[in-house]
Amino acid sequence: MSAGVNRLGLEALTLFGMNPVDHVRLAAELGCSGVSLTTASMDLSAFGVAPLRLYQPWSLSSDAALRAELRAALADTGLSIALAEGFMVLPDRDVGERAADLDMMAGLGAVRVNAISREPDLARAHDQFAILAGMVVERGMRFMVEFAPTNMISSLPMAQAVADHVGDHCGLMFDVMHLIRSGGSFDDIRALPRGRLGYAQLCDAPLTSPGMPYMEEAIFHRLVPGEGELPLAEMLEVLPPDFHVGIEVPDLTALQKGVTPRAHAARVVNAARALGF
Repeated sequence: MSAGVNRLGLEALTLFGMNPVDHVRLAAELGCSGVSLTTASMDLSAFGVAPLRLYQPWSLSSDAALRAELRAALADTGLSIALAEGFMVLPDRDVGERAADLDMMAGLGAVRVNAISREPDLARAHDQFAILAGMVVERGMRFMVEFAPTNMISSLPMAQAVADHVGDHCGLMFDVMHLIRSGGSFDDIRALPRGRLGYAQLCDAPLTSPGMPYMEEAIFHRLVPGEGELPLAEMLEVLPPDFHVGIEVPDLTALQKGVTPRAHAARVVNAARALGF
């Protein structure tokens, strides 16, 4: 990492939905420059996992006092919401329903908004992404589309097709685990049109499945950077020194064994820095 450049952010999934004020202050304590945030706390029961009971439930959408505390924490620390997460294209739903959440994220100074797709009709998904991108840009943020092997937009070429349909309003983000496990490579990243790539997420993992469903592994069981087999040195080489990289390393097993979220976050941030990020 170039001297004076701080590219690292701390992603919401790494902390399984910590209160956003605490999340921002922890990220600042660990020397990060930004965070990713969702609009509400994570409900692990939705994934068939017993609640960790690490945090009290919270909602930015419905709690004005929490939004004010978060705004103050961001101002105090100088951090940004580098990525607003939790937005998606869904069957039989219109992305216009998320206008209030986009207003909220814009009011909190979010830089980018990320979206995925659960819509099997690709033509409709493309049109919904275009509408959402327009809403995001109107509010002064940048729109990102994300792919993952089990999503309807499952690969980098499919995400590129979305960006081609949407136009200049649409950037691409990649999660290194999703990139490699979907059959992509850093040659594909190098070949992207200039300015198309907007964000990256860092973790480690085996090159092939360890024998569990993909999303179970991705949501709950990633490895600390440097402890797996992903080509992280190539990732470091490809990305410009000032390119924002969010650390997304959820480790449910560690937290179930009593590792504190703070200790886990410190471990993954320090590992990323040791690799040169």
